[in-house]
Amino acid sequence: MTDDHGSDDSTEDFSEDGGGFDADDWSRLKPFTGRVATLDDVQARRAVFALGDSEDPQVIDMDLPQPVIWWDDDGEQGAVAVQAEVHAGAFGEPMEVLGLILPDGDAVVALLDDVDLVDDTDPHWRRLVDEAIDPNAANED
Repeated sequence: MTDDHGSDDSTEDFSEDGGGFDADDWSRLKPFTGRVATLDDVQARRAVFALGDSEDPQVIDMDLPQPVIWWDDDGEQGAVAVQAEVHAGAFGEPMEVLGLILPDGDAVVALLDDVDLVDDTDPHWRRLVDEAIDPNAANED
């Protein structure tokens, strides 16, 4: 699995602020849709991930970019899905994979099962995004 963590600053696909977002400007993030991503797409920063060892990969039909709450080992984080694909897992079962952008601009790969799709008006998502941008926001309530 290949993912992108912003190592190429020479492309125009991400903004000068490192590709991050806040709760009001997330919709400017460019999604990767229409086809399954390749390693070239990841290296050119058009896609977050490319999975080369799966059979019959397909694009998941969903509106992107999409605000999500991602449940990882550290808890929950506000993020935006910009890529969605389904790949065959090790035993042939479908594995639905998302490419996420975090508020600080980092890109991560997550399973669709590990996120909650939300609306950008969701107060919990907005709080998670605000706290990721400004950790002091958690103490301002």
